[in-house]
Amino acid sequence: MSFSNVNGQDVVDKTVATIGDGAGDPELITYSDLLWQLALQPGVPLNPPSSEDLNRALQLLINQRLFALEAERVPRAAPNAKEIDEKIRRVLAEFTSTAEFEKRLRMVGFDSVKDENFERMMAQRVAIDKYVDFRFRSFVVITPADEEKYYRDVYVPEFRRRNRGELLMPPLDEKRAEINEFL
Repeated sequence: MSFSNVNGQDVVDKTVATIGDGAGDPELITYSDLLWQLALQPGVPLNPPSSEDLNRALQLLINQRLFALEAERVPRAAPNAKEIDEKIRRVLAEFTSTAEFEKRLRMVGFDSVKDENFERMMAQRVAIDKYVDFRFRSFVVITPADEEKYYRDVYVPEFRRRNRGELLMPPLDEKRAEINEFL
């Protein structure tokens, strides 16, 4: 009797964290989840990703999963196709081209922006956005000074890092709605 094939199994993915609220089964965050998150961030290397980028992605995913658990407790309409498409469009707008973005998606295992798993991930993010808006947006007042500070300190440096001086900087007035949505 031989057991040589028993140890010949391939590791498909690694669990890097678990998130739970004690009420149900914990949710896993896998290495693939981290790569998927990094693929959504322009200019972040995927092969190989840095430890710093992986840790930043992990913290972001932990926060998203905690919000998702909380959002599940509040009865709300599921994200519709239009909302999911809009979320995908906003992510695409961060990249210089759709081809560049889809190349990154393929590097981490998605087929395209129409990949079922990618759309499911975007639907979860829409649900989180809706929960955050419902729970917190009415208590937040964003001033023009807040918009200017974000534009100057976050948007402009990030835009320059992503585009390496190839494009003209969009003016604050053009990005004000996007900044408000983010803040």
